Amino acid sequence: MRALLQRVLEAKVVVDQNITGEIEHGILVFLGLAKGDDFEKGKKLINKILKYRFFDDEQGKMGWNVAQADGGLLLVSQFTLMAQTHKGLRPDFGPAMPPSEAKVLYEALVEYAKTQFDHVQTGIFAADMKIYLVNDGPVTFNLEVE
Repeated sequence: MRALLQRVLEAKVVVDQNITGEIEHGILVFLGLAKGDDFEKGKKLINKILKYRFFDDEQGKMGWNVAQADGGLLLVSQFTLMAQTHKGLRPDFGPAMPPSEAKVLYEALVEYAKTQFDHVQTGIFAADMKIYLVNDGPVTFNLEVE
């Protein structure tokens, strides 16, 4: 399980010209699920994302988490994060969780995130999404849990 976090000034997901999720300030999370990932591992990752300190505090240091920064969380499924890219010129998506399983887990993790944090928005699983964002910094981190 892998999450690419981007600190954003604003971000939104558009599907078929409709906004499905939008935040003004906070974290845009691209979430990749691998074969063998489960809900417990996902809970650990969501908790880590919500506690991760990469917003500026009063001293200008990365000391605040998303709640302390009064931000939002935009979760977007992203199977391509699980691609193996070390050999050849074409990504290998073999490690990615099959879509039918991934959808169930992704939706469960979205619901869990909503129980832990009030400002959660999402994309639509497996949709052709257009992501618009203004990266703040830029600040981008790759988180993984095992």
